[in-house]
Amino acid sequence: MNIEVTRLNQGISSPEEFVRTVNEEYQYKLRKIAAEIAENSDERPIILLSGPSGSGKTTSAMMISRILAESGIVMHTLSMDNYFKSLTAEEKILAAEGKMDLESPDRVDAELLSSQIEAIRDGEEVELPKYNFVTSAREAGEKFRKNNGELVIFEGIHALNPAVITVPDSHVSKIYVSVRTRITDGNTVLHPSRIRLMRRMIRDRNFRQRTLRETMKMFHSVEAGENKYIMPYKYRSDYDIDTFMAYEPAVYRDFLMDGLREMTDVPEIRELLSIMENVTPLDDEFVPAESLVREFIGGGIFSY
Repeated sequence: MNIEVTRLNQGISSPEEFVRTVNEEYQYKLRKIAAEIAENSDERPIILLSGPSGSGKTTSAMMISRILAESGIVMHTLSMDNYFKSLTAEEKILAAEGKMDLESPDRVDAELLSSQIEAIRDGEEVELPKYNFVTSAREAGEKFRKNNGELVIFEGIHALNPAVITVPDSHVSKIYVSVRTRITDGNTVLHPSRIRLMRRMIRDRNFRQRTLRETMKMFHSVEAGENKYIMPYKYRSDYDIDTFMAYEPAVYRDFLMDGLREMTDVPEIRELLSIMENVTPLDDEFVPAESLVREFIGGGIFSY
């Protein structure tokens, strides 16, 4: 779907109503999906949720979990990041030199992951792994058992890859989330990946001590990994969610514009600026704490 900059700016003219309407529409989509998941919970107690970097999959997983919890279902959300294999000394050197594909599904211990999903599905106790990103090593985590009637969400970029998770489709519900909307001014059409790039730029600067340029330098390798490892499996999803929030470009404007104007040597940034220069800014005070946008700008109710 394409959306005109002029339409976005018209919405921003009534900011409180616009933000509320956009958030309510997103919640409505999630509630419809949650209702179907609840209806099939006996046969499909496991939920697999995938999406590329900056897609909002973590917040979407937490939102769906909260909606189902409100209906009386006990929920658990587990990150597939904890199933990464420990790096060897040689692999750590390659990773530091940028010579290792850290997005590859081979990084995931698929055998352990699938076996634990099956055990959790059957109500067996497992010892969950915990990945230490400081040491690049997997450690022992907490004991876990799913009781009857409870649901478990596994969230990760490879959640829909059948080579990573071999559990039969009849036992799982599969969700794919990403930005699907394009922004246009009538001349330039901004690809959804640029919206996710803005999200990552803000998140990386706020929480990962990366400059905008450092995030931009990673853009092409991240995008290549997504096209190779994530996008080919989105067709397997039972539910496909567009996470674009129509007010988010207006919120990101004040966070990014000064930095973007210092990067006009980058073609993707020039394209981004051609759209963002015409977007009316929106103060983040209008963004509620439960908004998906808070995953990137901070100040939300969810813990990451």
